[in-house]
Amino acid sequence: MADHPCPCGLPEAYEACCGRFLPQPRLRSTGGTPMGAAAAPTAERLMRSRYCAFVRLDAEYLLRTWHPRTRPERVDLDPGMRWTGLEVLETNGGSAFHSTGTVTFRASYRGGSLHERSRFERVDGAWVYTDGEFLSQ
Repeated sequence: MADHPCPCGLPEAYEACCGRFLPQPRLRSTGGTPMGAAAAPTAERLMRSRYCAFVRLDAEYLLRTWHPRTRPERVDLDPGMRWTGLEVLETNGGSAFHSTGTVTFRASYRGGSLHERSRFERVDGAWVYTDGEFLSQ
């Protein structure tokens, strides 16, 4: 997957895009740094990497990037779910200069789509997912 386009929809290869954020100790980037060693610099990049975690069935990353105040004890992912695309519709805040942000997106899966406005906060300098609201299609 490292040499393939990133599932998040950006034009970069997975390794250079969201692969920098998701933990993959067996893989090394071209610079020799373990993939997953970087923190997402914006709320949007965190949201995109979380989408990739859903695609890759990486519940540990989802839990690690969830706000401690709202984090569930576990995440049960459906291995039969096939995510097919991500469209970021709007971002508010969430940059290096903000402490909160929202990202509105549509995530498509085989058979439908999910439209959500997600909220993010910084905790100890790192962006984390707080919660979201489902929007009408």
